[in-house]
Amino acid sequence: MILVRSLPGFVLLLFLLAGCGSTPASNLASDAGLIKEGVSTKNDVLTYLGDPSAQQTLSSRSERWVYYQEYRSNFRRVPWVGDSLGSEGYDRIVVSFTDDVVSDIVYSAYNSKDDDWADDFSWQNNQQ
Repeated sequence: MILVRSLPGFVLLLFLLAGCGSTPASNLASDAGLIKEGVSTKNDVLTYLGDPSAQQTLSSRSERWVYYQEYRSNFRRVPWVGDSLGSEGYDRIVVSFTDDVVSDIVYSAYNSKDDDWADDFSWQNNQQ
């Protein structure tokens, strides 16, 4: 009888614990710090970042690789209210090569909460 009463609690606990699990993901910002201009090669970049999201050949000696990673807060998955919770955005790294050696690397990021400051000022409503 105790097993029957505790079964719903056990199932609830199981669902709660399953919701805490996540898949490991790389952090593009920290991985970008491993790449050194003029030193790192294409093989180094492949080792640190894996296959690029996009590639562009600029000339016979130069190439550009783009790494793009979107993220979404787990709170965004909550039904009905998820869009007002958490944040979403992306990280991007653009790696340029000349003769298979890194000649430039640019990291950029965007978070949907970055623009929230624009709604914090009362003067916006008083514009004439």
